[in-house]
Amino acid sequence: MKTQAAQLPQLLKKGLSPVYLISGDEPLLVQECCDQVRKAARDAGFHDRLTFHADHQLDWNSVADEFSAMSLFAERRRIEIHLPTGKLGDGRAVLEQVLQDPPDDIILLLISARLDAAETRRKWYKELQNKGVHVPIWPVDADKFHGWLQQRASSRGLSLTRGALAMLAERLEGNLLAASQELDRLSLLGSGQTIDEETVEQAVQDSSRFNGFELVTELLAGRAPHAGKMIGILQQEGENPLGLLAVLTRDLNLILELKATAGQGENPAAFLKKRGVFQPQRARVIEQAARRLNRPQLHEAIELCSQIDRAAKGFDSLSPWHHLRDLSNHLASHS
Repeated sequence: MKTQAAQLPQLLKKGLSPVYLISGDEPLLVQECCDQVRKAARDAGFHDRLTFHADHQLDWNSVADEFSAMSLFAERRRIEIHLPTGKLGDGRAVLEQVLQDPPDDIILLLISARLDAAETRRKWYKELQNKGVHVPIWPVDADKFHGWLQQRASSRGLSLTRGALAMLAERLEGNLLAASQELDRLSLLGSGQTIDEETVEQAVQDSSRFNGFELVTELLAGRAPHAGKMIGILQQEGENPLGLLAVLTRDLNLILELKATAGQGENPAAFLKKRGVFQPQRARVIEQAARRLNRPQLHEAIELCSQIDRAAKGFDSLSPWHHLRDLSNHLASHS
């Protein structure tokens, strides 16, 4: 079945399904839905977790073996499979077999970029609809971002003046992950007091001189030397690369979509506004990257993002920053 993110908590209270698919290009909302599934699974006794990344290094036979293996000591397990491109590729046959008769001692969580129409017509997806739950995550519409921001602030116990809310909405340009981080910072500065424009301005000034969002802009613009310096600073400051990686993966997928719609004659500016990109600098960088990079380069970049993700989670002998530098050089090349 397919359900909305807002309905997921109630659905989880009614009982667990054998498989969940969380898909979309809003990293924050995808992460939060995954965390809800994980918590419900842990509460039901599914404590062990095994994670796979569907990149070019994944051996799908090893995934199949995990589903067919008997669980030692009758322990329940969670198996998570990340699909950075939104496609299963060689894994379709494995998932089709698993979904025909899902094991009782495993909860499968698929974490994916937004699925295209072709993927939703495949057999594995139809089996998933019959046996499990799909939660598609959609971007927050531009006209609803102000309300989303206000609701998010209230959930953190923050009271914002109308001016502070407007200032935040203008600065954040619909970026949910940046909004969440900014509200976390404000909750530390606010100390239970009403947040006004001056407090918002202070929070902006207190931000580190380089942040992940600025690095994403430099990477997409192909400015490798400057990006390399920023990577070094963020690494020294102990930043977690997963936050910027989620934003970068989202924008790379957006660039792929833009290239596809441009071939159909759709105006790039209109497409980007429809997808919630209003900041002129970000729109310009995305448009330029779509012209500069070809589809194979973009798909390879998404594969490199998956490698960075693996390294950040301890599944690679090299550091995620090493792979991020490789990605920087890759995005600086011309098609």
